[in-house]
Amino acid sequence: MPKNKIQFQKGLSLQNFLKSYGTEEDCRNRLFNMKWPTGFCCPQCGCNHYYTITTRNLYQCTTCKHQSSLISGTIFGSSKLPLTTWFLAIYFITQSKDGLSALHLRRLLGISVNAAFRLKQKIQHVMKSSDDSLRLDNLVELDDVYWGGKKSGKRGRGASGKTPFLAAVSHNDNGHPIHMRMSKVKAFTSNEIERWALRHLDDNCVVVTDGFRSFSSICHVVDLHHSINTAGIYEDPDNKFFHWVNTMIGNVKRSIHGTYHSVSCKHLPRCLAEFNFRFNNRFDMGSMIEILIKQAIKTQPLPQYKLKRAEEWG
Repeated sequence: MPKNKIQFQKGLSLQNFLKSYGTEEDCRNRLFNMKWPTGFCCPQCGCNHYYTITTRNLYQCTTCKHQSSLISGTIFGSSKLPLTTWFLAIYFITQSKDGLSALHLRRLLGISVNAAFRLKQKIQHVMKSSDDSLRLDNLVELDDVYWGGKKSGKRGRGASGKTPFLAAVSHNDNGHPIHMRMSKVKAFTSNEIERWALRHLDDNCVVVTDGFRSFSSICHVVDLHHSINTAGIYEDPDNKFFHWVNTMIGNVKRSIHGTYHSVSCKHLPRCLAEFNFRFNNRFDMGSMIEILIKQAIKTQPLPQYKLKRAEEWG
């Protein structure tokens, strides 16, 4: 069997990471170049000339005297942690296959568990923002999934105390998985599934689902929808209809159980977004860090009251 090039890629070693992001000055220089790739630009008047107020880490425009901060208007602006801690957390989370718990992140960074939890939640929020613009194309396997522990009562669709989410995997022409999307939905209704498809599926893709009736609304969004009656074939070893989506669901569930042991329904959307981001950017692990930092620059600060709010992510 040939070696899997994705699994055996070099990635970015901690030593090489620290060469670029080892000090606060290094981090500020990298962030400056990502925020203003063509040089400083005053957000007030557009002037390119400035001088630095070093005692307050501000850049003042020479024309209108407007003062700009490197981290204002970014996700970094909602925290008092230094950039070295932020970037090191981004490194550990992106380079880990199964993710890191807040307890583990706390030990790696030397911060409190509450600070580690908030930091991780904000990074997951940025990951979700980065992946929002991705629309699955080509051939897409789609399935409905429930998240939650074992409880007495009804099983399967309609079970109480479970969180519904949709899982989708797109293929290339060779049948290899390229991108995935797992996101929480309010319920498995036709309207909710159609709303999800409008946000996450390309108009020209071909979607394959099981015979669940609510999936019929997808035909209003995409060119071609195949509905396959899966009764009795899930235990068939020759069943290839939903191989990749079932594989991804199993991998994500095992990773969540292994890393976190349990995840509340409130935090599940951010957790799924983390797995989406890592899988969709797995072809070049080293570039994940820069992709995430650039997205963090575009992401508005997330204060504590918003972080605590249960968000409905689809």
